[in-house]
Amino acid sequence: MMAGELEELRRWDRECVWHAFTQMAEYNPLIIESARGCTLVDAEGRNFLDGVSSLWCNVHGHRHPRIDAAVREQLDRVAHVTSLGMSNPTTIRLAHRLVQIVPDGLRHVFFSGDGSCSVEVALKMAFQYWRQRSEPRPEKTRFVAFTDAYHGDTLGSASVGGVARFHDLFRPLLFESLRLPAPDGYRFPPNVDRSRLCEYYLGQFEALLAQRHEEIAAVVVEPLVQCAAGMVMHPAGWLRGVRELTRKYGVLLIADEVAVGFGRTGTMFACEQESVSPDFLCLAKGLTGGYLAMSATLTTTEVWNAFRGTYADLKTFFHGHTFGGNPLAAAAALATLDVFEEEATLANVATQSAFLSEQLARLADHPHVGDVRQRGLIAGVELVRDRASRQPYPWSERRGQRVCDEALRHGVWLRPLGNVVVVMPPLSIRQEELCRITQAVERGIAVATAD
Repeated sequence: MMAGELEELRRWDRECVWHAFTQMAEYNPLIIESARGCTLVDAEGRNFLDGVSSLWCNVHGHRHPRIDAAVREQLDRVAHVTSLGMSNPTTIRLAHRLVQIVPDGLRHVFFSGDGSCSVEVALKMAFQYWRQRSEPRPEKTRFVAFTDAYHGDTLGSASVGGVARFHDLFRPLLFESLRLPAPDGYRFPPNVDRSRLCEYYLGQFEALLAQRHEEIAAVVVEPLVQCAAGMVMHPAGWLRGVRELTRKYGVLLIADEVAVGFGRTGTMFACEQESVSPDFLCLAKGLTGGYLAMSATLTTTEVWNAFRGTYADLKTFFHGHTFGGNPLAAAAALATLDVFEEEATLANVATQSAFLSEQLARLADHPHVGDVRQRGLIAGVELVRDRASRQPYPWSERRGQRVCDEALRHGVWLRPLGNVVVVMPPLSIRQEELCRITQAVERGIAVATAD
């Protein structure tokens, strides 16, 4: 690309494109022109390892020939078919395929466009279900959520979110959720040791359900890992306990696996690790291998039946988007599932997760590394001012971003969450690539904590 053309693109990028979660007054354009495997290539021809899988969505690497071919083949048929009273073979096959691989009992698939929408759909379905089931419970209107939860940025999904810096400004627009502390495996309450964490947090949850279950429609959880909270890892057994308590008190369970689904935690779905079948399963990101925007909300036949009736009954789910169930995205998703089987992707996740753990272990003794936490190919390295007290650095010092800036100079693209450096590469990552990523993180930490 000629220097003049590149400079013009940078100017347009700064002036015309409003980037998500980005302070545009400080934005310095990084323009990616192509990619292959786990490597991004910018407009200057520089290579960068994609250490966060293009915001946690790329699964099998960029330009995978199997997925590329599937999208091209679908283009020769039809690029878009509405899901409003119409369908197409590719989307039908994807729905059937998903029903076969998700936890038991989830038999019906509603397609939408992104992760926020998949959660929005689950919230609205849960609300409507209690009004339309054979024995209506219209008083059940409340939702339980957890501190530092992130479920998206639409108004409904933000209402059950809990990341203050994202959502506090919009509080006047949001409905009020019943909020409980996140079951954090690093920062936990005084006088509660690690062995009692699960019991402690489940006790809080049951106390709330016992008191208010008559008004609670559903609880929304991110299974095993609250990613946007800073890769907060839940204690073993907590998710299973939540499922048992929701059944005991007649509350629906919404599992938001937008970030943790499709192999990220080591199993196809995080819920599998604790043998949990939720009432709603929200999927996006890795659904299409990171190729095209698509999400899905899966639910049970009990919920599905509450929406069935005649047109005059007004039980229809009046919600839908133009591109829900898009066949191009469905083709990419089907090919993504094929690659999981053909390339034994989950086996690679197990191998590379163990190797990543070994590589990250050398960071654990750094005087400003408070915690190194990992689940499958999801990892977070938390920087702290003081290890003993776990005192964080002020967010304004941007320590995590400084690590990522230094990593970029070493050819690795990362994006932090405050003081937490995130490592979340494509599931096709190789050991030599993981070495480069962790070495770049190590160099970045040395630079970012030098003062």
